[in-house]
Amino acid sequence: MARDKGRDSFDRNKGLPGKPRPREVHVFTEGEVTEPGFVTYVRDHGIPDEHGRKVEIHFENLTAPTKRRKPLPLVEDAIPYVTKAERAAKKAGLDQDDWNWPQVWVLFDRDRHEDIPTAYARAKRAGVKIAYSHPCFELWRLLHYQNYTSTFGGVCDSAAARLKQQPGFAQTYGPSIRSVSPEKAKQVMPDQLRDRYEKARRFAQQLNAKHKGPDQNRWDPYTNVYDFVEQGLGIVSY
Repeated sequence: MARDKGRDSFDRNKGLPGKPRPREVHVFTEGEVTEPGFVTYVRDHGIPDEHGRKVEIHFENLTAPTKRRKPLPLVEDAIPYVTKAERAAKKAGLDQDDWNWPQVWVLFDRDRHEDIPTAYARAKRAGVKIAYSHPCFELWRLLHYQNYTSTFGGVCDSAAARLKQQPGFAQTYGPSIRSVSPEKAKQVMPDQLRDRYEKARRFAQQLNAKHKGPDQNRWDPYTNVYDFVEQGLGIVSY
């Protein structure tokens, strides 16, 4: 993340003295429940990389239909926000290397989608940032409990089932709960995340180091959600 260049508070942050302009982060998610719940928890409980820097999250597709909640449509819907957000930032006097320059992020999964390389290419050209999980976001959640290096064969249900089997997972929904339905398990609970970030990031980085090829469909397993946490939300731990 770009650091300040020694200018005074008003000029550096392009806001009122003592009240920096927040970074606006526009977020598009494939999931309707899990990802927004995760982002909200990190926003509310995460430890920022620098005190006084605020991030303002805008969930831009909370009411989007299912057909628009796939990698390529998500990127297509996100692209106009880049131009809009950057135009507003320039009008406010921000520069691209300012820490509070706006960002547009898309969070999506591999699942059975085949257009992910195209989505990546279009996002790169337009300046849209991607947090991608293969086979699905449940891998990122699973890494908060254990390291996992074997392929899921692109089957999200396998990752979700393994997550539900983790010791203490069911009890995060209530002390007397012994099992949860797949639908209920989509809800992210604080005790599934609290004090587990560093471990999850370390495990994810170890997985990702194995994937160097250009076809993201083959990155199994993979997740770079930590990039969104740190680069987008400005959070170093939670």
